[in-house]
Amino acid sequence: MAQAEAIAHRCMGLTRFQGRTVAITGASGSLGRALLLQLDAAGAQLIALTSSDQPLRLERSNGDPVPLEQVRWSVGQEQALSGVLARVDILLINHGVNCHGERSPDAIERSLEVNALSSWRLLEVFAQQDDGKTPREIWINTSEAEIQAALSPIYEISKRLQGQLLSLRSLDLASETFRIRRLVLGPFRSALNPIGLMSADFVAREILRQAHWGVGLVIVTPNPLTYLLMPLATLSRWAYFRVVSSRS
Repeated sequence: MAQAEAIAHRCMGLTRFQGRTVAITGASGSLGRALLLQLDAAGAQLIALTSSDQPLRLERSNGDPVPLEQVRWSVGQEQALSGVLARVDILLINHGVNCHGERSPDAIERSLEVNALSSWRLLEVFAQQDDGKTPREIWINTSEAEIQAALSPIYEISKRLQGQLLSLRSLDLASETFRIRRLVLGPFRSALNPIGLMSADFVAREILRQAHWGVGLVIVTPNPLTYLLMPLATLSRWAYFRVVSSRS
């Protein structure tokens, strides 16, 4: 089975990950695990960034353990990851929290910190590693909640802030050697959304497939409106920020 998976990934053209070091936040979640398995099959060297102190153990289809380095970190300690990120070719920001219908001050603060501000701080820390020579990529999981209802007001607000910060800072940080990809995902089954329509495995495969195509805006959702509205929202936001703001 492991050989069959490797052949399948070669057919998909995913050998671009061969030998590259990929770090994933939210690695112990459903999508994080699925991405680690897909990237392992594609030949990547893996670093699992997680807030859990429990060992993360994944198995290939043949029962062999997935080799990975597990690094424990917490929101607010992004700068402490600088040394680890110096060894990373692709950083995938995937952690998040959904407080669902809550609207308390604590829920608001937690959602903004985890979903938006932590993501922005990691972007800045990783961008510091750009030497203008070594190709690096950062993939940021925002969610279609950027532009549509998710039945969770605080989640929607934090994800929209995350997306806006990403658009704003991309004007200065994106370069030929520092590629930024936005992952806009629809509802998939996870601890945050146990009734999601898609499986995490399917979403992980689609993310890697579209990334191989060179897509900067990766969209995986059963909602056809997102494929129309998200590019328009991203482009208009980029144009607006470019016109009315400047780099000091």
